[in-house]
Amino acid sequence: MNAEIITIGDEILIGQIVDTNSQWIGTELNKIGVAVYQITSIQDDKQHILNALKEAKERVDIVILTGGLGPTKDDITKKTIAEYFNDTEFIEYPEVVEHIKALFKKINHPFREIQKYQAQLPSKATYLKNPYGTAPGMWFYENETVFISLPGVPYEMKGLMKLEVLPKIQKEFKLPFISHKTIMSYGQGETIIAERIAKVEDNLPSHIKLAYLPSFGKVRLRLSGTGNDKDVLESELQEKVTEIQQIISDIIVGLEDGYSIEKRVGALLIEQQKTLATAESLTGGSIASTLVSVPGASTYFKGSFITYSEDAKKSMLNVSENTINRFTVVSKEVAQEMATTTREKLKTDFAIAVTGNAGPTTDKTNKTVGVVFIALATETGVYVEEFNFGQPREKVINRTVNKSLEILQKELLKNNENSFVR
Repeated sequence: MNAEIITIGDEILIGQIVDTNSQWIGTELNKIGVAVYQITSIQDDKQHILNALKEAKERVDIVILTGGLGPTKDDITKKTIAEYFNDTEFIEYPEVVEHIKALFKKINHPFREIQKYQAQLPSKATYLKNPYGTAPGMWFYENETVFISLPGVPYEMKGLMKLEVLPKIQKEFKLPFISHKTIMSYGQGETIIAERIAKVEDNLPSHIKLAYLPSFGKVRLRLSGTGNDKDVLESELQEKVTEIQQIISDIIVGLEDGYSIEKRVGALLIEQQKTLATAESLTGGSIASTLVSVPGASTYFKGSFITYSEDAKKSMLNVSENTINRFTVVSKEVAQEMATTTREKLKTDFAIAVTGNAGPTTDKTNKTVGVVFIALATETGVYVEEFNFGQPREKVINRTVNKSLEILQKELLKNNENSFVR
């Protein structure tokens, strides 16, 4: 069963807000066996909405719209959907009026007659209760296609999806099982990986697909399968995962299973009862920010030194002026001193330190833009590696963050070996 998500709002098209609704809806639909065939963003324009509904009906079984359900004149979705269904009669739901009054009373806001418009729905709509806002959701049938209209406010949309839409879809349709297995790899590009596992990919059955999802310094290999027997499907996917693991075991760091690398590193640090600190130059705190985005990071992350300037490196981390003069601030030696001092000052098991040229200029160094040194200090020593992440600036910073966590993860995965994994 396929679905299309249509987001309505000029604010999305002009980049004023980011469409997070579609991502969330797609994830939730996938969990119950509904595949998202297409995501469409359109203007608050009647003809545009009518065309989108007509075209979506030809493609999918379920059409979900978000946005345009407010009480003001620019919110035209409800009237336009009614026109699409040739529905000229609107029904006012008293329970919705009372719900809106109760919401306004809680925030000491006066109820105005214009708010009653929210409680008026096309007669062909099935009313979907919105516990968190004033605009109800709507469920329509047209032959074998379902149309669902939801408010665009994310927490309202999510409440309606969880409490009304997803249970209703599961009740009314026989859904297949959809399952994914994602392999996390680091250190090689998608082209090289594709060459290495070509035989596996060529022999995949038609109901299993392989996708390459590259980002800075890493590639996720996602196997997606659809079937009517969950156990059989899971077994088939695991068999393919095992085949891929046997071929590229040297670059695999594990299955994603909902974990980002920062979550995985955090889990490993907690498991091993280890602590971490960072010292950042070119990344300006991005590594620390990534680490603390994980709930519970205070268990293992003790702090960070942001030493963006040469003076900060000397005053905060005791990097010697002689080292800087001999090797420049972008050097193996400076990264090593940064990591060592950070670990000592914050009394942690591990310390990551980075220094490099993010660009566009190179300042007081002989290293080109893109050159980065990453150091990892442990109780047994300091390992420093040089990279050239190229350009532009954003790419250099992002790859530095990812590579730093990758290096730490490899160290944590050694299972108490005494030498670095290189």
